[in-house]
Amino acid sequence: MTNDRTRTSRGRAPDPRRRTRRPAARPLPRAGLQGSEPELITHHVHNGTEPDDPPTVPILLPRPGQPPRRPRPSTEQDVRKRRWRRIGYVAAGLFVVVPGIAFAITYLAVDVPSPETVAQAQGQAVTYLYRDGTEMGKDVPTGGNRQILAANQIPDVVKKAVIATEDASFETNSGFDVGGILRAAYNQVTGGSGGGSTISQQYIKNASGDDDPTLTRKWTELAKSFKMNQTYEKADIITAYLNIIYFGRGAYGIQAAAQAYFGQDVGQLDYSQAALLAGLIQQPGRSENTAVATARWTTALDRMLKNGYLTPAQRAAAKFPAPIPLVESKQAGALNPFVKKQVKAELAAQGISEQQYYRGGFQVFTTIDSQAQQSAEQAVTEQMAEQTDTQILDALVAVDPKTGGVLAYYGGDPVVKGPNGEDQAGRDWADEAHNPGSSMKPFDLAAFLKLGRGLDARFDGTSPRTFPGVDLPIRNAGDSSSCSDQCTVAEAMQRSTNTVFYDMVLNVTKPSGVAEAAQEAGVRTKDNGGRSALFTGDNNISIGGGATQVTPADMASGYATFAAGGVQRERHFVQKVTNANGETAYEAKDRSTDAFADNDAARSAQIAGNVTAALAPVIQFSHLTCPAGHECAGKTGTQQHTPQNDEPASAANANAQTWMVGYTPSVSAAVWVGSDGDKALHGPGGAPIFGSTLAGPIWDRFMQLYLQGKPGERFDRVAAISSPVDQQQVQVQVPPQQQQQQQQQPRDQRNQAQPGDRQQQLDQLRQFQQRLQELQDRQRNRNGGNNNGNTTGNNGTGNNGTGNGGNDSGQSGNPKPGG
Repeated sequence: MTNDRTRTSRGRAPDPRRRTRRPAARPLPRAGLQGSEPELITHHVHNGTEPDDPPTVPILLPRPGQPPRRPRPSTEQDVRKRRWRRIGYVAAGLFVVVPGIAFAITYLAVDVPSPETVAQAQGQAVTYLYRDGTEMGKDVPTGGNRQILAANQIPDVVKKAVIATEDASFETNSGFDVGGILRAAYNQVTGGSGGGSTISQQYIKNASGDDDPTLTRKWTELAKSFKMNQTYEKADIITAYLNIIYFGRGAYGIQAAAQAYFGQDVGQLDYSQAALLAGLIQQPGRSENTAVATARWTTALDRMLKNGYLTPAQRAAAKFPAPIPLVESKQAGALNPFVKKQVKAELAAQGISEQQYYRGGFQVFTTIDSQAQQSAEQAVTEQMAEQTDTQILDALVAVDPKTGGVLAYYGGDPVVKGPNGEDQAGRDWADEAHNPGSSMKPFDLAAFLKLGRGLDARFDGTSPRTFPGVDLPIRNAGDSSSCSDQCTVAEAMQRSTNTVFYDMVLNVTKPSGVAEAAQEAGVRTKDNGGRSALFTGDNNISIGGGATQVTPADMASGYATFAAGGVQRERHFVQKVTNANGETAYEAKDRSTDAFADNDAARSAQIAGNVTAALAPVIQFSHLTCPAGHECAGKTGTQQHTPQNDEPASAANANAQTWMVGYTPSVSAAVWVGSDGDKALHGPGGAPIFGSTLAGPIWDRFMQLYLQGKPGERFDRVAAISSPVDQQQVQVQVPPQQQQQQQQQPRDQRNQAQPGDRQQQLDQLRQFQQRLQELQDRQRNRNGGNNNGNTTGNNGTGNNGTGNGGNDSGQSGNPKPGG
């Protein structure tokens, strides 16, 4: 047996330096008990067949040869240690285990949409094209201009510049950078600059549009960023990021930025230009501050060098890439706001909502002709240059009679000055309804022709005239507008004789007949989606006054139906729309009808042709001209101002609205020059303005500019419409044999008339016009030349159908139309 002093653990040599003492003798356990237990423990009584319960106090295993030991009682220090150990366990759970579980739950709960889905959800600029395919401009959404590119469309130099500047660990991190987060926290505390968001986090924030400074948003952003990096390739993430990030100048996405700053595509950028754009991501709002832009460019280049994306030689050779001027950048994408408004309304009617409109990456092929648009703006600018009355407004709309497409659309100035000199959005006057005055009379005539009556019908064209049920007399605009008591409709149209057309509508067609003919021609009223009003509660519609108001766009469309030989084609601005993949999303269909005779194209063409025959002499009578080689027809219109008590006496001769609407076989154009409401307008020197003195010259200039150099054209010849009660033939009728031959030929071949027949027709028309001119000269001489310097049959003296200030409509206080 081993001595107690030399006893040691098994396998361990005794340590002579260790002092030991013999343990005190312990009492042996009492017989009958299993194991050992402390004394004074009372055990339950048992029947001797079952063993005692196991001891309730842990027994330390005895060392060999020694009795069992009791555990040492816990001290206060032991209790404190256990308490701190438990707190550590709880802290570890709170700061490691619980967040880990929460992050795992968030990771499983969040959804990371694909870059393609996010790209589709981003507002993208809509590119507008002229009808020849050249770019007109871009409609940039409120969020900015975006153009979604594929990964292979963005050069590596751009990607590397952005990675070096924004997230150097992008290629290796898992969507977030712990070091970056700690640096950002430190900067927040110390007042430094710089954030901790990675490219993935920035993408998630911009894609979701959620920038709330809350822990919940940041926590979700981290989970989404991590999940995105587990789901998609790095190349897809950097491409998606570059497609939506903001660079300043209204440019969202790298392609828009390349255009806004350098006027070129992203594929053409060099490393210096790429560095500037990468640097501006942090401070896009200060892009026009040269010092800030230079500093950001320098930072980007230095980081590219540090990351091995540039050689020292390239860094030393870099020169600051000066962006194009901001004004030039904005003008490059300028878009006519009035055209945009019309296009969006048209697409919305076809089921393309504004949300779809901005998310499709659409290209809109419009019907606008670039030459026509430029001609319209030039004509208005030239003719309005000498006008000093600030109340004068203007609009011009041109429509293609062969398609219904709008060729030119000018609604006035898109930006005007407010009452305090501030810039305000202008109103689209081409889409505002105004009293049409005598330019409404062709619709009177169309309604009359539909009843089988013709240009040779006769009415009393004297002035003034009274009518049953009409309180006040109806007057012509002046002596040159008056006619005999046997005035033909053809002569009345040329002279713009109010009394004839008032009589025609009141007693023959009725106001409802005129409204019907105008709508058939293409005038859109408020009850069918338009903005015009054709009031049939009184007879003022006959001379374009009262509550009857028509937009310039509708007037151009209505006259286009006459130009198209009675075929009404729906006015539209859009040829087709393609999406970002080049697929056709919408294409306009041909919507045409026989305007004036259902399912009877020949009858509708005959009515339209007779209207054209009546309007052709008006051009020369109004001192206007047709473009060389082109036949044309049209009608002026003037609406007189109603003077107020506080206005001078000269206001009685002033006009408020003036028109010229005319057409050739290939273009119908309406020009309106007027005021916002019933205001007295004056030309240079205070003279009143008329349809033939301002709107007419604008129309004339536009037609000359637009049709210059284009092949000549002429109207189809049709038979004159006449009833048994109408005796005199005014329209030259095609001989029956020639008419039969024309019906057997295609329409385009019938346009080529025989030289002898054409010359004969022109001679007869000239003779008729010469006779009217002689009559006008005699009337002017008889009046001693006192005609206010206005001798055309379309505007007379400016009294405009009111005589000595009377009201030609018979309705006191209503606007008064005229020639």
